Amino acid sequence: MGAALAHHDAQHAATLRDELIDVHLDARADLLDNPFYSGQRFGERLDNYLLSPGFDLVTARIGAELLGYAFGGTLPANTQWWRGSEVADPDVTRETGQRTFAFREILVRRAHQRRGHAHRLHNELLGARAEERATLLVRDDNPARELYLRWGWHLVGHLQPFPDSPRFEAMVIPLPLVPPLV
Repeated sequence: MGAALAHHDAQHAATLRDELIDVHLDARADLLDNPFYSGQRFGERLDNYLLSPGFDLVTARIGAELLGYAFGGTLPANTQWWRGSEVADPDVTRETGQRTFAFREILVRRAHQRRGHAHRLHNELLGARAEERATLLVRDDNPARELYLRWGWHLVGHLQPFPDSPRFEAMVIPLPLVPPLV
C-alpha cells in the first residue's frame, strides 16, 4: 500500500508539531550529537517556519503513521535567507516576496527511506507552487545532495544560516517542475 499524501497549512501543521519533531529525530538520528539537529533546536526553527507566508506542509502517512514530510514557504522581499551567502551571481539573492519558495525540510523515517517517498513528497510540495523558483540548503556530505541534482536542482553558492549550523550548499530549481521530474 502506498503512502497517502496530504497538504496542511501552518495552522494545522502547528497541531502536528510533536509528530514532526519525532520524524526529525528518527530521520536525523545520526546527527543528534550536533546541537543544531537537536529536537529543541528543530522545534525552534519549526515554530519560526510556521510564520512564513505561503507555508505548506505535505505529509506522507501509511494508516496513522507519519512516515515523512516536506515543507516550506515563500521568501519575503526582506528575507534574511541569503544573508552571508557566497554566490557568484548577485541576482540569485534578489527577492520580491513572490519569486522564491524556500524548501525548508524533507524528512522520511529511516525505516521508510529509499522507497521513493522523498521524491513523491518533493514533487507534491513543489508541483503547484506559483513562485518562479525554489531554493534549498543541503550539506555537501548529505547523500540526498546527489538526488537533488538528479531531480533538477543546481548549485548557486554556499551559506551558513545560523551561527550553530553547518555550512550548506544553496541550490535552486525553476518552477513549475517539468517532466520527467513531476
